[in-house]
Amino acid sequence: MTAGHPTRRHLLASAGALALAAALPAGAFAQEPKRGGTVTVHMPQEQRILNPALRASTGVYVIASKIMEPLVDLNEKGELEPMLATSWEGSPDGKTITIKLREGVKWHDGKPFTSADVQYTAMELWKKHLNYGTALHSALEAVDTPDAHTAIFRYSRPMPMDLFMGAAPDLGYIAPKHIYEGTNILDNPANVAPIGTGPFKFAQYERGQYVIAERNPDYWRKGYPYLDKIVWRFITDKAAATAAIEAGQVHMSNYSSLPLADIDRLGKDPRFEVSSRGNERQPFQNTIEFNLRRKELADVRVRRAIIHAVDTDFFIENFLYGNGKRAHGPIPSVSTNFYKAGAPDYAFDVKKANALLDEAGFKRGAGGVRFSLKMLSPPFGEDIPLWSTFIQQSLQQVGIKVELQRPDAATYLTAVYRDWDYDLSTGWHIYRADPAISTMVWYRSGSPKGTAFTNQWGWVDPKADKMMDDAAFEIDPAKRKAAYPEIVNLLNTEVPLWMATERQFISVTSKKLKNHHNNPRWPSSHWADLWIES
Repeated sequence: MTAGHPTRRHLLASAGALALAAALPAGAFAQEPKRGGTVTVHMPQEQRILNPALRASTGVYVIASKIMEPLVDLNEKGELEPMLATSWEGSPDGKTITIKLREGVKWHDGKPFTSADVQYTAMELWKKHLNYGTALHSALEAVDTPDAHTAIFRYSRPMPMDLFMGAAPDLGYIAPKHIYEGTNILDNPANVAPIGTGPFKFAQYERGQYVIAERNPDYWRKGYPYLDKIVWRFITDKAAATAAIEAGQVHMSNYSSLPLADIDRLGKDPRFEVSSRGNERQPFQNTIEFNLRRKELADVRVRRAIIHAVDTDFFIENFLYGNGKRAHGPIPSVSTNFYKAGAPDYAFDVKKANALLDEAGFKRGAGGVRFSLKMLSPPFGEDIPLWSTFIQQSLQQVGIKVELQRPDAATYLTAVYRDWDYDLSTGWHIYRADPAISTMVWYRSGSPKGTAFTNQWGWVDPKADKMMDDAAFEIDPAKRKAAYPEIVNLLNTEVPLWMATERQFISVTSKKLKNHHNNPRWPSSHWADLWIES
């Protein structure tokens, strides 16, 4: 596996079309929307929870964000768009944020939406259970509700408005208090049969087959939605998913869920739009996650050696069709407010990897093996299994034998984040506009055991924790920006995990669909204005 090997890269045919589309004014090809119809969406794996106020995950959002709503979303320009919140204001000391809520909104069961729902969700779901939310709102002391349409968030230390509102599209979903209060929140039936305020109402969940949501006739945004129904079909076989797309049985597949070769091929088919448009808010990275409870991995020299042993550039060129580039730590270069080049890096260098492993005292034994590790690979997209196999083969060259296991999504999440039953794991990290929203949660210690996509690696560094907390709660934007390069230097030095690639998700969409991918987090957005051409 060297850069001298012939490659099989093919550029996506949509690249030029995407650049052209980005240059066109909104509505350049506007058509009169048509009402009615059903849109069918490919889901590559099944979710065991459909409540985005409990689980921040693209797999949850792509279904539940049509049923439940956040305080704000994003518009086509990437600006905040009022949803359940209509206005927001912070106090000068940063410790109080006042949210004015939309009036006349009803839950799907007919109950009124009020500030009590916001208060309950923030204190009982976001603060206690929501991955990323537990860290983001760690200093949240109370939410006052002086009237039915005002919620006042009170923090023990400053909460920057840009952080709070920047997180709100993903981490600001509201759940109905009257459904959850007095129940076991994590086992509440509404977690798989959600009750929301959104444009579509949950109708049916057939395990292993589909989820159906139907038009909400009482939606607060008058005249919307256009569609009668959305069906999310679980198709775990990727070849079968592609066949369903080509046959017109499925209209869309999001988050790079089809085989990469098929994505490349469908990009040349005039029936489909294949691009990263509408995914700009969520650049993502392939990860290598280390369980530092394993003595070999507790040695930073071993972690650095593993990174040096993996030729990420070759992987991107040969297995990802050139879609992406090698990352240099936790903050992707597209985050112009917070990224700064020059942090410690670990370029591909087998000689250096072997030297570090020797220095750490792990000499080669029988068959050239230094030690063995168990690696778990989740079923999220085609690239993660490829990435996992590539790591396995790469580490073999430096004397590390890797037993690769590929559990289903639920088993993987339990093993890694609750039971810590792994040595290495792979996955996706999704960057959400600000490093404090989701990224630093992968590094900061203290997240509750079992909370997905948080630091469950056994790495605890009080200095790093303090630096991350101080940066998150700094209300001066310039000082916040200046703090993160220093944090990245520390994280890239200790590497409790490695974010190896920098990429954009790709969607495959039938051109029968209109008004699609028209905001920077569209697959995770509301789809109220989506319509289908008959």
